[in-house]
Amino acid sequence: MLDLQLIRDHPDRVRQAMRDKGLPDDGLIDQILALDTDRRQTLTDLHEAQARSKTVSREIGMLMREGKRDEAQARIDETGQLKERIKTLEERARQIEERLHRLLLDVPNLPHPSVPVGHSPADNRVVHETAEKPAFDFEPRPHWELLARHHLVDFERGAKVTGAGFPFYVGPGARLQRALINFFLDLAVREGGYQEMQPPIVVNAASATGTGQLPDKEDLMYEIPRDGLYAIPTAEVPVTNYVRDEILDEAALPMKFCAYTPCFRREAGSYGKDVRGLNRLHQFDKVELVQIVHPERSYEALEALREDAERALTRLGLPYRRLLMCTGDMGFTQAKKYDLEVWSAGQQRWLEVSSISNFEAFQARRMGIRFRPADGGKPQFVHTLNGSGLALPRVVAALLENNQQADGRIRIPEALRPYTGFDTIG
Repeated sequence: MLDLQLIRDHPDRVRQAMRDKGLPDDGLIDQILALDTDRRQTLTDLHEAQARSKTVSREIGMLMREGKRDEAQARIDETGQLKERIKTLEERARQIEERLHRLLLDVPNLPHPSVPVGHSPADNRVVHETAEKPAFDFEPRPHWELLARHHLVDFERGAKVTGAGFPFYVGPGARLQRALINFFLDLAVREGGYQEMQPPIVVNAASATGTGQLPDKEDLMYEIPRDGLYAIPTAEVPVTNYVRDEILDEAALPMKFCAYTPCFRREAGSYGKDVRGLNRLHQFDKVELVQIVHPERSYEALEALREDAERALTRLGLPYRRLLMCTGDMGFTQAKKYDLEVWSAGQQRWLEVSSISNFEAFQARRMGIRFRPADGGKPQFVHTLNGSGLALPRVVAALLENNQQADGRIRIPEALRPYTGFDTIG
């Protein structure tokens, strides 16, 4: 959520940010400004009525003591009218506040000045790419063929038990999942300085609203209507809400958390290789990195968080590239976002495995997360960041495809072998 004062002072800047993110204004900013004017006038009228009520109450006592009963009765009658007016103005102010809050939830975050303006993936900027892709003296197979050959994942039985996009991982496939989760968590804790947590995998509407999933992405979330809960699309949601509605000590910053969770997304994709195999699932595993930091250090933290995610790819020996996302491909809540993509030898294309984002104070304002400065000044909103460290399905796809051998075996990266307990699959 943006600061209302910023919208008052720079409405054209906010309108331009909406256009840059590919979102229609539809008079939203004008509605907000008109409601804000109405709210402030209503509050002024309310304060004047309250002040007059206090004055009249004092006058009644004075007039009664002076024996001026007729004048006192007139003041009593006025008091009754003022009470009704105050009640009406309080209700009007409440309704305006609620309407204004709902509209403010529909205003996206402002892109950082370093973010390229664009409206499609073609406008994203490749800012880093590792030097070499794996070379083969045979035609590499796509991962779905390797999964079937080695009986690592059972898509058909997953579809029978739940539905498409909910696979079973079997035998070495399940062991590989567990190995990657432990590897990513250990890397985050031991080398990144993150505190590990195990959060809930369902959240309430307040939590989903705080991180921006509601009201922007409700169609992508699995809902449990009977209990008013949502299955999480990412651990970002419960972990960032861990300190919702709290005022932290400045000394507690930065807060760095890592968490493994299954993630649930009702993504509807097209047919073909883009969604085949592990490329797009409704349930998948991910290790998430979350930072809650001082606002003056959030862009320094963004680069450090990016390095933490890239470290995992480097240790696994996976060729990757880093994209600086353009305004239109960045998302509603982000101020700046990087995507990390790994090279898929069997599909001959890049696969996204991580998004690393700085939300500045956008989420913190929605969640009410502030910190008290050490010098005792007024509490300020923190900045929040998160990134995948990493999402497993496409990591597994690239790992299998890039490490396949001519005889059909799959080599396990050396860094992962202590976790798998085996060097090869097959």
